[in-house]
Amino acid sequence: MNQMDMPPVLVTGATGRVGRLVIDQLLDAGVPVRALTRRSETAATLPGEVEVFTGDLTVPESLDPALDGAGAVFLVWTAPPQTAAAVVERLAAHVRRVVFLSSPHQTPHPFFQQPNPMAELHADIERLIAATGLESTIIRPGMFASNALAWWAHSIRTGEVVRWPYGAAESAPVDERDVAAVAARTLHQDGYGGGDYVLTGPESLTHAAQVDVIGDALGCRIDFEEMTPDEFRRMSEGAAPSSVVEMLLAAWEAAVGQPAYLTTAVADILGTAPRTFRQWAADHATAFTDGSQGS
Repeated sequence: MNQMDMPPVLVTGATGRVGRLVIDQLLDAGVPVRALTRRSETAATLPGEVEVFTGDLTVPESLDPALDGAGAVFLVWTAPPQTAAAVVERLAAHVRRVVFLSSPHQTPHPFFQQPNPMAELHADIERLIAATGLESTIIRPGMFASNALAWWAHSIRTGEVVRWPYGAAESAPVDERDVAAVAARTLHQDGYGGGDYVLTGPESLTHAAQVDVIGDALGCRIDFEEMTPDEFRRMSEGAAPSSVVEMLLAAWEAAVGQPAYLTTAVADILGTAPRTFRQWAADHATAFTDGSQGS
């Protein structure tokens, strides 16, 4: 099937940290791409060959033009839950395949078993998708390597000590480029229908060890100090919902002394080993010095 014969893939969350990379992966594979954005002006940030549609998950009927003639959808839920059923119903009426960016809420590891409103929403959407009979693939990334930018980049840029709670909490940061590559592969190649994949990086690292790795990438030592949970709550006021703050603290507390949950899903699907956190840090070193996002 050549590119002209292939129905386009619609990418929701098209300007987000995974969706934008999925677009690049699909284009590299010769797959025609549509992008759904809430604001038409964001089209300027997307490659010229992408067909851009303006739509909003909170207005399900606004998706119809983008879905008409599409073959598959990469679904990233970025809206309140009220319209999820209507959106999934529309997907089922138009396309053959959906790949849903979910979370590892079914994973039997203490890190992923803490109360989490987003995980509950993901589980609900998964049930809605299953009920339609759509050919579906669920991908479940663990902690993203890029969280390090939001968490620690400011302190590192300004030369401050990195202060963070639960420095001994372990996770297996997954590179968002690997997540996007898996999503793209399952969107345009057959054989992944019904698949359910937890995506992790290749190694278990504590928070403190991750900061050390970033320091190595920058060629300097970065001091790390333990912050109490209450200090983290105060620091996060106004920056994150309290439910998210409490979920993170509970997950990190549960992960202390527990090696992170690791899978081979990235390698199984892509045929190449997942990128290490050290690779991610080296590729994004400039983001910790001048604020650019690196490669």
